[in-house]
Amino acid sequence: MISSLRWKGASFTAPFLLGFVFLYLLPMGYAAYQSLFREEQSGLGLGGSSQSFVGLDNYLEGLTDSAFMGSVLRVALFACVQIPLMLLISLVLALLLDSLTSRTAGRFRILLLVPYMIPGVVAAIVWINLYSPNVGPLTPLGDALGFDWDFFTPSMVWPSIGNLLTWHGIGYNMVIIYSALQAVPRELFEAARLDGASEWRIARSIKIPYVRSALVLTGLLSIIQMLQIFNEPALFRNVTPQTVDDKFTPIMIIYNAAFNAGNYHYAATLSVLLALILGIASFVFYRLTSKEAD
Repeated sequence: MISSLRWKGASFTAPFLLGFVFLYLLPMGYAAYQSLFREEQSGLGLGGSSQSFVGLDNYLEGLTDSAFMGSVLRVALFACVQIPLMLLISLVLALLLDSLTSRTAGRFRILLLVPYMIPGVVAAIVWINLYSPNVGPLTPLGDALGFDWDFFTPSMVWPSIGNLLTWHGIGYNMVIIYSALQAVPRELFEAARLDGASEWRIARSIKIPYVRSALVLTGLLSIIQMLQIFNEPALFRNVTPQTVDDKFTPIMIIYNAAFNAGNYHYAATLSVLLALILGIASFVFYRLTSKEAD
């Protein structure tokens, strides 16, 4: 009987496991294998090319590539500002929804989740048009209020992208945090109110500690997503190439190395390096937040 239940459970997880193996593990293994080789031309480029085993030379080149490491640092600094801000807004919205009746909260939850339902490319195009000084309403609004802003200048391009990412991601993070809030025993709130605790004190002392695991989860997902940012800068580059170059983010460098320069081995190397950086960043974040939880 137990063996039969185990096989039934395994059958439910089999589609996920197959997808994980074929869509994640095998491509990662193949990228790691390709990163150990280098394409070398012979006969001044007229005699064809051949692959040669170079070991870790590609990794040494990637680690000393100022453009790649600079893009990683650039995105990491941006993430240190954008992720906490987005999670703070998501937490505040989740707390506000939790204070409403279930019917009213359901309506607002769907409304706040609409931006996440929009594909990222479509959302970027919409906001690029809103930012446009020619067709967008934001520039005339700024002129009317006395603000001389240009959303595509070097000093404004990251805030512009950050605003887009926050608008697109707060709904998803808010739903995760709100779901964690629904699991908090309601009796705790009633007992706290009887003791004279204000709603702010209840949120700070009961609700937020209970959703710490949800905040850690959304933080991890945001870190992974942020270091892989590609669509938004690529679309911004079509509008302002003088501000957003082809080395703006790590994924843009990898894309150009693979599909523009045809250097697939070096692109595979940078992909593996980026995966390692993501793993280390996620591990450090989890360890720090788990210690705070203890």
